[in-house]
Amino acid sequence: MLRYTGLLALTLWVGGLLVLGAIVAPSVFQVLAAHHIVNDRLVGGAVFGEILRRFHVLSFACGAVLLSTLVARGVMGPRPIMFAARLIVAFLMLAATVYSGMIVAPRIAQIQSSAGVAPSTLPENDSRRVEFGRLHTLSTRIQLAPILGGLFLLFRELKD
Repeated sequence: MLRYTGLLALTLWVGGLLVLGAIVAPSVFQVLAAHHIVNDRLVGGAVFGEILRRFHVLSFACGAVLLSTLVARGVMGPRPIMFAARLIVAFLMLAATVYSGMIVAPRIAQIQSSAGVAPSTLPENDSRRVEFGRLHTLSTRIQLAPILGGLFLLFRELKD
């Protein structure tokens, strides 16, 4: 039961990240642009930002479930193969997600709010646009930790 619960949390987390990045974000911006919505980039950013905020909450829960089930499996025995590596990877995945959700995402939202327009419409040398671009890139790269770590953990579970 512990293995199944941890695997379910891991699948929701990794699958959700892949769906958000590959399907949801592009769809939101494309649909708004295709319907000629005024300030489509600003509205798209607000919509996707809220989706991502809610997903961060789910990710925090999935990370907590994953870590707790791994620890319980280790305590109750037998320990999964590469137990320490799995625990470290799960912890790093959760740490990256917490950093993204609690530090980076609020900074992005603050820039969007203070600009009043989509940051991509600001002049290229505007400090808010530059900072938004830097944080957006950082946020995207941070998500690689739970994706790659999650794929590693899924592979290990399949090998057991």
